[in-house]
Amino acid sequence: MKLLFERSTPGHAHTILPELDVDMPALPEGAARGQRPHLPELAEIELGRHYTELAKQTHGVNDGFYPLGSCTMKYNPRVNEQAAALAGFADIHPLQPACTVQGALGVMAETADALAEICGMDAVTLQPAAGAHGEYTGLLLIRAYHLERGDTARTKIIVPDSAHGTNPASAVMAGFTVVSVPSNAQGGVDLDALRAAVGPDTAGLMLTNPNTLGLFDPNILEICRIVHEAGGLCYYDGANLNAVMGHARPGDMGFDCVHVNLHKTFSTPHGGGGPGSGPVGCKAFLSRYLPGPIVRKGEQGYELFKPEKSVGRVRSFHGNFLVVVRALTYITMLGAEGLPEASAHAVLNANYLMKRLEGSWFVPYGELCMHEFVIDVAPLKAETGVSAMDVAKRMLDFGIHPPTMYFPLIVHEALMVEPTETESKAELDAFIEIMDRIWQEAHEDGARLHEAPLACAIGRPDEVGAARNPHLRYEFGDLS
Repeated sequence: MKLLFERSTPGHAHTILPELDVDMPALPEGAARGQRPHLPELAEIELGRHYTELAKQTHGVNDGFYPLGSCTMKYNPRVNEQAAALAGFADIHPLQPACTVQGALGVMAETADALAEICGMDAVTLQPAAGAHGEYTGLLLIRAYHLERGDTARTKIIVPDSAHGTNPASAVMAGFTVVSVPSNAQGGVDLDALRAAVGPDTAGLMLTNPNTLGLFDPNILEICRIVHEAGGLCYYDGANLNAVMGHARPGDMGFDCVHVNLHKTFSTPHGGGGPGSGPVGCKAFLSRYLPGPIVRKGEQGYELFKPEKSVGRVRSFHGNFLVVVRALTYITMLGAEGLPEASAHAVLNANYLMKRLEGSWFVPYGELCMHEFVIDVAPLKAETGVSAMDVAKRMLDFGIHPPTMYFPLIVHEALMVEPTETESKAELDAFIEIMDRIWQEAHEDGARLHEAPLACAIGRPDEVGAARNPHLRYEFGDLS
C-alpha cells in the first residue's frame, strides 16, 4: 500500500483543529523554522482511507484466532475501555494535588492490593511500563538488598535455559552476570545443575512457572529452597501468570518478588508498541527499596509516599495509569470466583488442543500442560522438508495469527501454542481442522508450503534481508 507521502497531492487539505480564538503570541527569536515542515497534503477522505486500509492489513484478537504462545493474546473486554475513558481518569494530570485525584489514587491503591493478594506479595509498585521493565525493577530490588547488607560478592543471576529472552537481558542491565542452567528431561529445572550453580556469588534466580514449555515445575519448592539456602533471592517472571491466577501464588511457592504483565493476564491491550504495564510486587523485607512514589491510605485520604531506601523512579509519574484502570476493571468484573475460572479455562483449552493435535504433531514435553504447549516440527521437517516457518506462514492463509516460532530455544523447530480462555470449543476445533489440513499438505506437496502464505496481500518477504538491511527512511527526492 502507499505511504501517506505517496498519497499526498499539493493543495489537498482538511481541518482537524478549530480556528484559534485567542491572540497568536510571537515566537522567541530563533525559535521559528527556516522553512515549512514537509508534511503530506491530503483531504480527510484520503486520510481516512489510508488508515482504514492499514487497519484491514493488521490482525488482532478481534479479527481471529491469535494463539501466540507465552504472550497471552486474550480478548480485551469493551467495558475496560469504557472505564478508562471516564473523564475522571482520562482528563486528569499527574501533577495535580493528591486531594484533587482521590479517585485515581484509590484505583492505584486498590489495584496494588489486588495484585499483592493474587501474587502472595506484601507491596506493589505500578511504575514499570512493561514486563521487561518490571524484570529490571525487581532485579534492582534484589541488588539493593544485597548491597545494603554489604554482600557485594553476589553478582550472578541464575536463569534456566528455557527462560524468556528478556530475563538475561534485564539481569545484565541491572549489573549482574548471567549463569544459565539446563532443563532436565521432563522440561523443568535440572536440580543437580542448579545446586552446582549456586554459591556465595549468587544474587538470585529468575524463573517462569509455568515455564515456556507450558509446564508447572513440580520441584518449585525445592528450587526456591536451594537458592535461599545459598543466600540468593527468587524472582518470579509473571508472564505466564494467566495459567495459575487464583490457583497458585508465587509468594507461596517461595518467590521474593514478581512482575505481572497486565497486558497478558489482566486483559489490557497488548501489542502495537504499547502502552504496557508491568507492576512489581515483593515481600515485606524488600518493600523499602520499591520505586516511589507509592499510594497509601492516610488520615486525610490517599497520599503518595517514597519508601525509605527506594531505588528511585523507574518511570515518569505513576506508570501507565489508564492501563491500570483497565486491569482493575477486569479484576473487579471477574472477582474472586471469576479469576480462577478464567485460568482454569485457559488450561483446559490448551490441553484440549494439545491432546487433539498430538496424534499427528509431535509434542515433546509433558502429559499435561498448563496454558500453552510446544509443538516440535522437526520430525515433519525431516520427513517432508516443511519447517515450523512454513507451517506458521501457511496459517496466515486461514486468517490465523501464527503461534510463537522457534522458542523456547531448546526446541529447535518450535511452535508454541496458547489458545487462552477466551476461545470457544468451536474455534479450537476449526484450528485443529486447519492444522490437520496443513499436515496433509506437507505430505502431499511440501514444496508448495515453502511459498506460503499463498493468499495474503504480502507473500513471504526476505526476512533475513529485512533484518540485516532495513529500509527505515522514505526518500523524498528533490524538495526544492
